[in-house]
Amino acid sequence: MRLLILSADIGEGHDLPARVLAAGVRERVPDAEVAIVDTLAVSGPTIRKIVREGSDVILERGPAVFDLQYQLAFHRPTRWIGDVGMPLLAGRRLLETIRWQRPDVVVCTYPMASYVLGVLRRLGRLHVPVASAITDLAAMRYWAHPGVDLHLLTHEESAFEVREIAGVGARIETVRGLTHAAFDRPLDQREARAALELPASGPLIVVSGGGWGVGDLEGAVRAGLEADPQATIVALCGRNGELRAALDAAFAGQPRVRTWGFTDRMGELMAAADVLVHSTAGLTALEAMIRGARVISYGWGVAHIRLNNRAYERFGLARVAVDAPALRQALADALAEGPSPDLGYGARPSAADLVLELAASRAGAAA
Repeated sequence: MRLLILSADIGEGHDLPARVLAAGVRERVPDAEVAIVDTLAVSGPTIRKIVREGSDVILERGPAVFDLQYQLAFHRPTRWIGDVGMPLLAGRRLLETIRWQRPDVVVCTYPMASYVLGVLRRLGRLHVPVASAITDLAAMRYWAHPGVDLHLLTHEESAFEVREIAGVGARIETVRGLTHAAFDRPLDQREARAALELPASGPLIVVSGGGWGVGDLEGAVRAGLEADPQATIVALCGRNGELRAALDAAFAGQPRVRTWGFTDRMGELMAAADVLVHSTAGLTALEAMIRGARVISYGWGVAHIRLNNRAYERFGLARVAVDAPALRQALADALAEGPSPDLGYGARPSAADLVLELAASRAGAAA
C-alpha cells in the first residue's frame, strides 16, 4: 500500500496531522510506503513565493496584513483569482508528484492541496482517491470540494459547512488520529501535572500563540496572573524564540510564569490545564477540548480565525475574548466551571483506518 500525504511546512497544524496519520498507517500496515510531501515545495515557484513570503510578511507586519490577504483570497470579486489560479499554477506539478509517487490514496492536510486535487478529480484528470484531513472548525472554502472522496473532520460541527460546499453526497467522517495518539486515552489531571513537574494544586492556565507564537501572549499571561493568586501560567511560544525571550524578560522573577518553546508533550499539558487561552484556533484548541480544559480564543481574531471564533461561539465550544477586559471575564467564568473532558473522543473511528479503507476500495475497483 502506497500513501502520499500532502502537507505544508508553514505550521504544525498541517505537519502534525501528516506525521500522526503516517504513523497510524505504518502501525497497521508495517510494509506500507508512506511519503509526506510539502505541497509548497512541489507546486512551483509562484505558489511557493506567494505563500512562503506571505507568511513572512504576516509575522513581520501582523494581523492586519493577514486579514487583508485572507479577504482578497476568500471573498468576491478577487476570490476567483485563487479559485482559477491555484489549479492552473499547481495542478500540473501536483499531478507529476502523484505520478512519481504512484500512491493508492492521497491525503491532504493543507487546504490548497485539497482544493486543487478536488478540481483535478472533478475534471477527470486524477484517478487516485483523495481525502481531505480537516483540522479547522470553520472556514471550509478550500478544505472541502465535490471532487474530494473523503472529508475527515476533527469537529463534527464542521459537517454542515463541508456538505454545503462538497454536496449532499459527500462522504464525511469525524475521526480521531489527526493529533497525538496520547489524546486517544484519558489522562488524570494530577498524573499529568506530576509528570510535567507542575504544581499539584491551584489553577493551571496555558497561554498559546500556536507554532508561530503570535497574538497578545504577554497580555494573556498578565490576565492569567490576575485571575487567581494561586494560578500557574504556562506560556507556549512555539518556535518563536524572540517571543520566549521577551516573555522571560517581562516576567523575570515571577515564579508563577513558565515559558515553553515547541513541545511534544501536549497530551500531558492539556490534561494538566484548567484553561487554554489560544490565539490561532485549530488543533491546539481541539486538544484542549478533548482533555476538558476550557478554551478561550484571544489575541489574533482575524482572517479564517475570525470565522472559527464565530463557530466556537455558535456551537458553544469556546469563549471568544476581543479585548483584555473580556479576557479577564472569560477567565473568571472558565475557572469557575472547571474542566470537562470529552470521553467519547477515543471511540471515534481512526483516520488511518478510513484512509486504508479508501485505498482498498480503489484496489478493489481496479481488480
